[in-house]
Amino acid sequence: MEQFFSEEGPLANHLEGYEQRPGQVQMAGAIEAILEAPEHGVPGHPGYAKTMLVEAETGIGKSLAYLVPAVLSGRRVVVSTATINLQDQLIEKEIPLLEAIIGESIGALCVKGRQNYLCHYRWYQYRSSPQLRLVEDEQCERIDRWLQETETGDRAELDWLPDKSALWPKISAHSYQCLGNECAESSVCFVNRLRKKAHAASLLVVNHHLYFSDLALKQNGYGELLPRHEAVIFDEAHHLENTATTFFGRSFSQYQIFDLVSDVIQLSETTLSDEVADRLIPLARAAKSRTEQFATLFPPQRGRYNLVEVIPTLPSYQDEVMIVCDGLNRLSEELSQWSADYDQLLSLLDRTRDIEKTVRFVALPDTDNPSEDHVYWYERRERAISVSATPVNVSSDLQKSLYASVPCCILTSATLSSGGEFHYVLNRLGLGERTEILKLQSPFDYQNQALLYVPEHNFPEPADPSFDVQVSERIASLINLSRGRTLVLCTSFKGMDMVADYLEDRITYPLLVQGSASRSRILEQFKNTTDSVLVAVASFWEGVDIPGESLSSVLIDKLPFEVPSDPVVQARMHALRMEGRNPFFEFQVPRAVLSLRQGVGRLMRTTGDTGLIGVMDVRLYSKRYGKVFLKSLPPAPVTRDISMVENFFTE
Repeated sequence: MEQFFSEEGPLANHLEGYEQRPGQVQMAGAIEAILEAPEHGVPGHPGYAKTMLVEAETGIGKSLAYLVPAVLSGRRVVVSTATINLQDQLIEKEIPLLEAIIGESIGALCVKGRQNYLCHYRWYQYRSSPQLRLVEDEQCERIDRWLQETETGDRAELDWLPDKSALWPKISAHSYQCLGNECAESSVCFVNRLRKKAHAASLLVVNHHLYFSDLALKQNGYGELLPRHEAVIFDEAHHLENTATTFFGRSFSQYQIFDLVSDVIQLSETTLSDEVADRLIPLARAAKSRTEQFATLFPPQRGRYNLVEVIPTLPSYQDEVMIVCDGLNRLSEELSQWSADYDQLLSLLDRTRDIEKTVRFVALPDTDNPSEDHVYWYERRERAISVSATPVNVSSDLQKSLYASVPCCILTSATLSSGGEFHYVLNRLGLGERTEILKLQSPFDYQNQALLYVPEHNFPEPADPSFDVQVSERIASLINLSRGRTLVLCTSFKGMDMVADYLEDRITYPLLVQGSASRSRILEQFKNTTDSVLVAVASFWEGVDIPGESLSSVLIDKLPFEVPSDPVVQARMHALRMEGRNPFFEFQVPRAVLSLRQGVGRLMRTTGDTGLIGVMDVRLYSKRYGKVFLKSLPPAPVTRDISMVENFFTE
């Protein structure tokens, strides 16, 4: 690794102005060592995997630091990311660079979830429908032409197709609608082709959701999406707990019923006899009607709520659940009766039975003796209700599945520690004492190129009634000092709208607000308009990579604590409390620290970047836990005097 990354090495010969980064060399060497180390433990048992945790802060160059040893190891390695942006970067930039250096193909393949690929069977079904609207008919003609040339069937190739296309869900390859080997189009199936390519690839690039889908399939004995591999490297590993929570839990949504009914009706109209259609369609519509009736039981307030607490207030709740289950059971019986004549009904039958089984599990918790392993909750959105059962702690699930199934597991991210310690992530992800830990600090010169600003001591805390107005005023003042060039990160949509409304008539710089256009378009505008201001929330705390002058200031309205009323957060805090531990310091603070570090990390993207980090929350100094946040932030000089900010930008 030393030679490869040296200033006379092969990487330097392909990158103009290359400078060796000691942290990158150290990380690559550590990953090479664990890949080469002998296996320990017993396959199929917890503790089988060799595990490593690598915190590589911004500027380390972690992508190449794990790709190089992975490629040179000669092993089949899976790289899993949380975002499509990083997947694209690896496939379009990093891997082609390595292939140019090595002088041969690496055998890398990007594998996405099935819903990203067109399904020939569903496409031909939809294409033959007499009810195509004019807009969709025009789109169909373009897809017809695309199908004559595409080799992958990946919707990413359709850059003209809107992100929220109504057409794509009707023609994409969802697992619950797959006919498998019984499908007449299986020989040309894009997903089947992809699986064959995956078995021939030595480096697979996937996302966390796909990896855990594969893990769940293998656990339940339903086959596999990915071939067996000798190592997995999770980049953006701070997302792993949330992803694992999704796949180790279960959820039922009205939309599952809507989709099922739609598919039953579509199949009835295009394939089934009139006799069968006349029996199935009324049962499908009845199941939908019963589900809609069930949804009316819940209070109208949108949000996530504890199901066990609300069930006693809902009249005839259990009766309504059983009515839904009975409707699904009747549909199942009818589908089963005709499935011998129509193979296409088998997948619908499996889906219907699975939905009924899920409804019984998630919607009928024991209210007298609530489960300690799962939290049962519901979410009301604008048009639908979903009911879920979520594991309170996924650490044991990870130990029994992930760490028992792969010889080597490496987790890396720019943000894994809180206050310099890794206790939180080690505990939540069930990583054992044998886990190797590597912490690599950013090589950026924060001491001379950045400034951290926190308002003066008499500035109101977020709970103060005057905070909203004063934080908006202060953000406007800081934007004027930086001459625009600012990313404002808010912790809620309400806060974002408030700040954006205040700024609209009070700054002269172009104002961009999340939601006014697609994420990619907004970021492109922000990048190309040097003095613009972007106000955003949620996903903009991560994955925003804008080097140079366009981003010279990152302002954060307050510390990003999660909503304490969220039922999953409450359950996890309660579990810690029952163990005699402090859930605020052991759960809420570390999670907020990781989020804050992600937001702050948007500022410095290259060695030449300079700028301001502004956190408008005086709790950094007024509360005891503020020290943990301050210890976790980059080592930039700190000021509470706004005149020092003015001097910083003047100089």
